[in-house]
Amino acid sequence: MKEYHHLGIPTSEKRTNEKYLEKYKMYISGYDESEFGVEWMRFEKESPLPELVKSIPHVAFKVDDLNAELEGKEILIEPNSPSKGVRVAFIIENGAPVEFIEFDD
Repeated sequence: MKEYHHLGIPTSEKRTNEKYLEKYKMYISGYDESEFGVEWMRFEKESPLPELVKSIPHVAFKVDDLNAELEGKEILIEPNSPSKGVRVAFIIENGAPVEFIEFDD
């Protein structure tokens, strides 16, 4: 089952309350304050993430089984764990990045 989680929007502007994700050389902000899960993403020049993620907004869905959701999909970012209890992966859907998030309950 897929459940909407957030909308990630790349930006070059510094925003208030940014959190730095060193592994990805990026800043995120806005999600905690947004009623609709809007998350801003600002990338350092050295960010290892694909250009598609750094330049095109993405929609993210919470999923029950990340591996099952990835079957037969064009994977953009392989499954990884950005924080404890969380696994994510990105696919390409109709030319746009889509993120799947699995939480360890």
